[in-house]
Amino acid sequence: MLIPARMSEAEEKRWVTVMLNKLAAQESRRVLGDAELAERAQRLSAQYFDGRARPATVRWVTNQNTRWGSCTPAEGSIRLSHRLQGMPEYVVDYVLCHELAHLLVPGHGPGFWRLLEAYPRTERARGYLEGVVAADRLPPVPGAHDQ
Repeated sequence: MLIPARMSEAEEKRWVTVMLNKLAAQESRRVLGDAELAERAQRLSAQYFDGRARPATVRWVTNQNTRWGSCTPAEGSIRLSHRLQGMPEYVVDYVLCHELAHLLVPGHGPGFWRLLEAYPRTERARGYLEGVVAADRLPPVPGAHDQ
């Protein structure tokens, strides 16, 4: 994203927040149900992991407010935070791929990241999520509710 050099750091953060919100609104799709989420995980596994990551369950949860997703490899369960609902599809797909990769490689070592490189929008999705986290830390923009 290009911004004018004359912007202060606070203006820059606000501008990034506004632009991320606009991008999310443009790219968001309807919210997937749990069954559709599971189907999507199967497609992503087939496309990026040769079908080797086989989750037993994939579902939305409302009790994850500090992480985007989680996985229990022994059970084959994947849970995605409800906070992802309405975000661009490529972001949801990244989090699904991240958790699918954990079914194959526990932890976040080099082997895990090599596996996740198969998903071509990893860096973009991570940047988007980092922007969301940063925006959550910003104070509200005065008058933003009027827009």
